[in-house]
Amino acid sequence: MRIGELSRITGVRPELLRVWERRYGLLRPARTPGGFREYTPDDRRRVERMTNLLAAGYPAAAAARLAVAGEGATAASAAVPDRMVEELRRAAQRYDEAGANAVLDEALGRFTVETVLEGLIMPFLRYLGSGWEAGEVAIGQEHFATALVRGRLLGLARSWGMGSGPRAILACPPGELHDLGLIAFGLALRERGWRITLLGANTPLATVGETARALAPDLVVIATVDDARLLDHRDEIAALAGCAWTALAGPGVTPELARATGALPLLGSPTTAAARVVAAAGPRGAPLSGEAGAAA
Repeated sequence: MRIGELSRITGVRPELLRVWERRYGLLRPARTPGGFREYTPDDRRRVERMTNLLAAGYPAAAAARLAVAGEGATAASAAVPDRMVEELRRAAQRYDEAGANAVLDEALGRFTVETVLEGLIMPFLRYLGSGWEAGEVAIGQEHFATALVRGRLLGLARSWGMGSGPRAILACPPGELHDLGLIAFGLALRERGWRITLLGANTPLATVGETARALAPDLVVIATVDDARLLDHRDEIAALAGCAWTALAGPGVTPELARATGALPLLGSPTTAAARVVAAAGPRGAPLSGEAGAAA
């Protein structure tokens, strides 16, 4: 790919990519017969690791060294090791912010964002939820851990509304305070070239509609862990689905509820849902057809 495409995919300005290439040797483009630089998927992965490490607070020179050093580890291991999940659990139990951040730093330095989401963040969030329900995770531990993870995810989300790709508006309905899965979905969608506008937790459906009219998004996603939070807003969701490609996501969503509102059910993990959205969307983000959209 040319540098403009690499910039669009990663969200890093071409000028900054050239600095990273010249100063740190982060990029290793090939040359076409005409003298143009062409960048590879390996270059993209190094840029992604660099931006992850910068978001974690590393200085640029150190981030570049780790991004290059992590190349072999990423190639050698396609999944986050169970050790990292266990270490993150122990850190949460001890309210150990430094320990938790160390695990996240290591994961983000070695793996792509999607691998970290699928192999570390989502298993950890499932552990918190099930542990809280079983009385094995204290409320304080759950709040501490979710606040820490949310902060790290939003650090990765920096500038995710920039670029020229399709735009998605993401929100939780009134009363829904759990938006970590929604943020993870947004990151997975951003990895596929989309722009993200996050309205977040506890958003009135009228506000979602106003934002949709202002931005004319390619997709609107309403996410909840409890379908009861949607039942009183079926008419508003149906109105939204009448003017924008709209999906319902999260454990609280059923295909029946989605059909009743004219929305699409987004099932599965955040990364799986993001892949299905992209597969069902046309080049500019519009759904290819009703059947393709339903498949998402």
